[in-house]
Order: sequence, then structure tokens, then C-alpha cells
Amino acid sequence: MSAAGGTDDELLGRIFLTRVLEPGDETGGRWVRELGWAAVVRRLRERGEPLPGVSAKRWAGLLARAGRAEPRGDLAVARDTGVRFVCPGTVEWPGQLDDLGDARPLGLWVRGGADLRMWALRSVAVVGARACTEYGAHMAATLSAGLAERGWVVVSGGAYGVDGAAHRGALGTGGATVAVLACGVDRPYPRGHTGLIGRIAEQGLVVGELPPGEHPTPSRFVLRNRVIAALTRGTVVIEAAHRSGSLVTARAARRLGRHTMGVPGPATSALSAGVHELLRQDAVLVTDAAEVVELVGDMGELAPERRGPVLPRDLLDPAGQQVLAALPARGTARPEEVALAAQTTPDDAVARLYELRALGYVERHDDGWKLTRQAMISVRDGSTPR
Repeated sequence: MSAAGGTDDELLGRIFLTRVLEPGDETGGRWVRELGWAAVVRRLRERGEPLPGVSAKRWAGLLARAGRAEPRGDLAVARDTGVRFVCPGTVEWPGQLDDLGDARPLGLWVRGGADLRMWALRSVAVVGARACTEYGAHMAATLSAGLAERGWVVVSGGAYGVDGAAHRGALGTGGATVAVLACGVDRPYPRGHTGLIGRIAEQGLVVGELPPGEHPTPSRFVLRNRVIAALTRGTVVIEAAHRSGSLVTARAARRLGRHTMGVPGPATSALSAGVHELLRQDAVLVTDAAEVVELVGDMGELAPERRGPVLPRDLLDPAGQQVLAALPARGTARPEEVALAAQTTPDDAVARLYELRALGYVERHDDGWKLTRQAMISVRDGSTPR
């Protein structure tokens, strides 16, 4: 078995396919679904007859890519930079990505210590204009900070403008955030956000479909947005012109049955024209984090109560158990205090606390964390939280 939770053969096979097929390739996704990843890999490696639905010209191009693919090398590079590859169906895979059907990612490259599946359970996308106004940046930062304070994970694309403000807003409160990139996760883009993306990797997660070293293209940005939409419970758009890529995310969210929300701007602002068009359709107007949570909090078994069900303790890995044990039986503790007691780093403690929050063990109060009522009842009953 591999560290990513699947067999080594499947891990390497899917990494191979990420070098051959572009993200969101529904024809390739259908091959994998109907024939299985192993049969598709074999046909490409053996330079066999074209698979169904592809021209001879395109097949030749795929074979050329297959000839250059070195999955073991990609995996070695990834591991050297602290990156793992998560396969569909494994423990860390977010099941909601399966809603994408044949456009589902072949797998995801993940940089950061938190559990992607657990974080995605309570996540909201915050997206918008790259060339945003001061108002747009303020709304993105404050709304994202409010979401993080309420125990929600903020997901965005790591770009300039609204994306960057959303990530910074969550990070500034010690909260959780995920950047979904349109390039290799070892190659931060835009370059001006190298420091921000590095900080996200330390305190949160950086995720992408493309293998190490791959660069972004206009089509990859567009296709990346479907992952943001599928990964989260709802999408909030803050400042978007009529042809903004952020509207692609919102439309994908709508198709997938997720909530779509918009923050209104001045009626005279061209940057808010796309948001206003969404609001004239079936998006919901929101102005702060409380309104977002009121909407997305009705989704799934974790809501509307912020305390999730108390799940079996054996779901926790040793590091999670250690952080749980570091919390006091009464009152709150700051992340740095939890880290000291658990003998880990503050960033790792924050990541573990958000995982414990999704499982219903802990809750956040201002800058501190405390055990939930269910967890304390378990302690009073003479057992550890189970």
C-alpha cells in the first residue's frame, strides 16, 4: 500500500494519467470509468489502437505525452517537497468531487498537513475579481475571517485580488484555508503570491490536479474552478464582471446543486455587474459570514448545529488524539498553548483542531478552542471522548 491510501500500481497509474490527460477531460474520464485506470494506462503505454471517441491526431498527441511521462519521478519530486497524491476512493478523498462525473479529477496533489476530506466537510468558496476594488478586498477579508471564526474552511484559487484577500482573512484569524491551483502545487502562481501560498501550505492546504512543475494556462484556470465549486458546500462571489472566471465557479456550483451567493456592490460598478446578474437569477444575496452560514449551514449532517456528531475515537490518528488530549477539561486554550502541550507546532495544532471540529470534539470561541459539550459529558462519564 502507498502512503496515499491506494495500491502503488494505482497511485503510479493515476499519476501517469495526470501527465497525459488535461484536467476535466470528460472523454478520458469516461475511459477510466468504463475500462478502468489500468486498461487505459496499458493502452497508452503499449501505443495501442485509439480508445473510443478520439481522433487519430489527438491519439497521437496523447501517445507523445505518454512517452514522456515518468510517474515515479513525479512522485519522488513531490515527496521531496512535502506533497502527496490522493486517489479517488481513498480515506482522504473528498467524496463530493465524485459529483463531477467523468470530469472528476484523476487524483489530487496535496501540500499541507491537514486532512483534505475532513476540511472539505465544512468549507465555503470565496471567489471574485483579480483587479478588485478596496471594497471588494475588504469584503473578502472580513467575510472570510468571519467564516474561519465560525469553524468553516475558506477555499479559493490563490490569485490576486479577492482570492488573496479571502485567504489572508482566514489566515489572519488563525483559521483554515485551502488554495486550489491551476498549476503544480510545487510551483506557486502567481509569483507575487509565493509567500502567501507558502503560508497557506503551512497553516492550511494547497491543492491541484497537475503534476509537479506544470504551469497554468487560461483553460486550466477555467477547469480548476469546477474543483473549487465541487469541493465546497457553497460559493460566494465578491466583485465579478460579466465575463469573470468567478462566474464559471458560481455556475458550476449551481449545476452541482451547491448554494450560490453574491455580495452586492455599487449599481454603477462594472466589477459588480456579473454578481448582480447572478443575484437576479437564483443566487442569494449575502453581506457577511453569518448570512453565509445561515444558508450553507442547512446542508449535510453537520448542520445546522455547529457541534457535529461525536464519532468513534478510533477515527483519530495518534497526532489528533494528542491534540485532543491537550485541551483542558474546562475553559479554552489558544492554539500555541495546545501546541505546547501536544508537543507539536502551532500550525499543525490549528490543522488538527479543525479536523477535531469537523468530528464534533471541539469548538472555537474567539481566539481559543474548547471541548464540546458532548466531549465533556464523555469525560464526566469516566471515559475519553468517543
